[in-house]
Amino acid sequence: MSQQTSPRGTFVKIAGAVKAEIEAEPEMTELPTLATLMERYGVSRGVVLRAFNVLREEGVAEPVPGGPWRVIREGHSIDRRPLAEQLAEVITTDGIAVGESFPSASALATRFGVSRPTVAKALDKLETAGLLSATRQGKQRTVLAVPKREEGSKL
Repeated sequence: MSQQTSPRGTFVKIAGAVKAEIEAEPEMTELPTLATLMERYGVSRGVVLRAFNVLREEGVAEPVPGGPWRVIREGHSIDRRPLAEQLAEVITTDGIAVGESFPSASALATRFGVSRPTVAKALDKLETAGLLSATRQGKQRTVLAVPKREEGSKL
């Protein structure tokens, strides 16, 4: 039986091909999309998802909520904390004092590689936590308090 008529084992072969592609391209950071792999191998969405799960089990890739699967490489660490916690840390790492302007949502979106709406939601959490002032059109947010280092933050 050909691969086209029997998906049994096909997902393992697809996972192997994607893994070889990852190893051949050191700068690859995201897996190809489901649609790309479905078209490339002529298989269903379920078969590709099973291949992705094989890659996850092998520690080669991980899902990103609302985004493409991310390639995991040894020696590269990824900050998996919520964005609000990462943004709160900007206050201390950038040395922003109470009363000073906080970077814009656009600048933060570029810096963290996420969309502006995603940054806006995280900034709203910092506002609710009392770390940043409320924003108004044309006015930058200012720092109201310096975050305390705590395990299991409420952000």
